[in-house]
Amino acid sequence: MLPFTEQDRSIAEALAAHHAAVGAAFERQLASDLPPVNVLCRHVERYRGKMLRPTMVFLSGMACGAVGPKHVLVAATCEMIHMATLVHDDVLDEAEIRRKGHTVNHLRGNEVAVMLGDYLISNAFHLCSQAGDPALNLRLGEVTNTLCEGELVQLHHREDLSLDERTYFEIVRRKTAVLIGACCEMGARLSGAPEATIDALGRFGEGLGVAFQIQDDLLDLEGREEVVGKSLGRDIEKGKLTLPMIVHLARAGGADRAAAIEAIRSRDGAALIGMLHASGAIAEARARAEGIVAESRRELAHVPAGPARDALDAAAVAIVHRDF
Repeated sequence: MLPFTEQDRSIAEALAAHHAAVGAAFERQLASDLPPVNVLCRHVERYRGKMLRPTMVFLSGMACGAVGPKHVLVAATCEMIHMATLVHDDVLDEAEIRRKGHTVNHLRGNEVAVMLGDYLISNAFHLCSQAGDPALNLRLGEVTNTLCEGELVQLHHREDLSLDERTYFEIVRRKTAVLIGACCEMGARLSGAPEATIDALGRFGEGLGVAFQIQDDLLDLEGREEVVGKSLGRDIEKGKLTLPMIVHLARAGGADRAAAIEAIRSRDGAALIGMLHASGAIAEARARAEGIVAESRRELAHVPAGPARDALDAAAVAIVHRDF
């Protein structure tokens, strides 16, 4: 996900080593004496795709000082929490494809997928407790509660054609952005950064999380499944209004608004996407994501200059230009 240049090779090599340590922590934590459990855990380990959250832990830590074993435990915990949300999301969305393979719910049914997601959450906090720092467990417990609140509010607003931008952004902040913000915050804190830097990186991460989700919503509308690697069109199918739809409905009047509402209700994705392009709603949503990223990048002025800070900046830019 990060476009490293030659002078950044040391950062890339360090990240590769840290990611390998996260993988090893995963394997140790999820190892079971029950073969059926091991089969399921090996399947979802493929969900560790972009590794954005561990990357934010490590880059924030590297920008502020040394990275140690606690960073690895926190990074692995955050990614395990994220993977649990993906397993549960696939159940909610009735998705069949994830990381270019079949989802657990498609292969084994919703009951198995729900229990596996719960198993991942349980293991995540068991893993985090090994750091011997109750403050980390408390912070990640708070974050996980917030993730669930975001999902519950989003479910409450399914089929809500009056959903406004304020509510949309609050949902996105809670269900996606807070975990990425916490990754940046905890990475910096574990490296001994001052509070002003920790707070700035937390805001940077939350901004990236919001922009990341807007881009995800855009890819769900107009991405290609073979590139994105997961089931698309689920937002329309499940009656979830995302930013382009909200912008379009707020702008459109009369017959145009009625046509958009009919397309949403009839699940006519092709017609709706045409309307969103014609009205400029998709371009507006993309511009909003770019604006949020630009604002977030300004927070990096509070972070010590160096290759790790440059890599954080590059990650921010990459988020709104990705196609997967």
